[in-house]
Amino acid sequence: MPGTVLVVEDDRELRELVRRYLERAGHAVHSTGSGAEAIGVLAGGGVELMVLDLGLPDVDGLDVLAAARDGREVPVVVLTARAAVEDRIDGLRRGADDYVTKPFSPTELALRVDAVLHRTRGGAAASPAATFGGARLRLDEARHEAVLDVDRLDLTPTEWGLLTALATVPGRVYSRYELINRIRGYEFPGYERTVDSHVKNLRRKLGPDGVRIVETVLGVGYRLGWSRDH
Repeated sequence: MPGTVLVVEDDRELRELVRRYLERAGHAVHSTGSGAEAIGVLAGGGVELMVLDLGLPDVDGLDVLAAARDGREVPVVVLTARAAVEDRIDGLRRGADDYVTKPFSPTELALRVDAVLHRTRGGAAASPAATFGGARLRLDEARHEAVLDVDRLDLTPTEWGLLTALATVPGRVYSRYELINRIRGYEFPGYERTVDSHVKNLRRKLGPDGVRIVETVLGVGYRLGWSRDH
């Protein structure tokens, strides 16, 4: 569900990372590290959703949040290091539609942006779900939902990111390095062991077909073994 998204984040590298992932998901992205500039962009109209860091250097992020809600009703996904429960509650009470704490998965953030746009648009013009293996596996990114046969899979954000990354090009082999960067946006020590652990858990949730859906290519990585339906 592409839209026009304003990213407000003072960390330049993080801002660019978020922008790349949102553009990859099809969104038009404006980005800034200034709260004052963000308020000006909001006043100009055309913003359909804002990803907002609360810890801005020039204007309190909550003031930018208030500007998004004041007469414009622009949905807001808060992105912040303020992980305390009281901070999350305060942000949600002030009108945030979702709350993502740092460190975070860029893939999950993009999915949350899609989900908020889907809700706030009333579900209109949602992209159809993709199906694989003769419609046995169904991935609905707008709803962040995976269904195998008739059972909805209870996946963690990392497992969901892993499955959707593999489903981008079924049959293509993805290295562990590629997968962890798609899911987390960066490499970290022990990432190979971490990916293998998530694959094991994902296969368990996929049941008897798990090893055929997520195939191992020895010495290289993993691929989705089921073809996408047309």
